[in-house]
Amino acid sequence: MVGSIYKIVPEELWNQAKAAGRFDGAAIDLADGYIHFSTATQARETARRHFHGQPGLLLVAVSADALGEALVFEPSRGGDLFPHLYAPLDLSAVLWEKPLPFDAASGLHQFPEDMA
Repeated sequence: MVGSIYKIVPEELWNQAKAAGRFDGAAIDLADGYIHFSTATQARETARRHFHGQPGLLLVAVSADALGEALVFEPSRGGDLFPHLYAPLDLSAVLWEKPLPFDAASGLHQFPEDMA
């Protein structure tokens, strides 16, 4: 299994999740019935496609191993297997959260250098 998976989330929504003690997902997650995650190799393209130009985002790293059988890798964009969590995210599985600033000059979000 992949060691870490990543969720791009608006900081305000993440703060609400921390106050509640769990993350139930963003609007798209709730509509689809699972929480969308990306692997390290998928996260930049996810940011470009779904979060382009958005400020106030966080990148949240989650231990895939801690999620158990509720985490399923399923085909999505181009047949690539994406991690989907069919349960609320227990915050004890979170490894770290870091700002994901948008750089207008490059047109890209700036990912942490130490991202696995």
